[in-house]
Amino acid sequence: MFTSVSSRSASAYKRVSLETSVSEGSPHQLVNMLFENLLRNVGAARLAIQAGNISAKGESIQKAVRIIDEGLKPALNLKDGGVLADNLSRMYSFCLVRLTQANLQNSEAPLLDVLRVIEPLADGWKGISAQVAH
Repeated sequence: MFTSVSSRSASAYKRVSLETSVSEGSPHQLVNMLFENLLRNVGAARLAIQAGNISAKGESIQKAVRIIDEGLKPALNLKDGGVLADNLSRMYSFCLVRLTQANLQNSEAPLLDVLRVIEPLADGWKGISAQVAH
């Protein structure tokens, strides 16, 4: 019913650390954080499926969906972004469909598809960090 003081302290520290990172981060760093958390949640969903933990799988997939739906997709400038923004929007929509299928089918295969699409994108985004900093 109650959590320990050290658990509450650790939770509070994580929350403050995240809030600080978000408030002080550049747009590039924020998108990088979204990619990292998306990949982390897809990985957690895979582990949950392997362990038969339906609740944890659902939570991880829900977080991954929200990252795409509320973070990555809205960050696209579809008006001025041209073909690149349009292609990214389609990739994100594909990932949303596959995440939903993974959840409904309790299957890792759709999650692997999401990883195949997002990992190279995240690596490329991380790779341009030095260029964006200047």
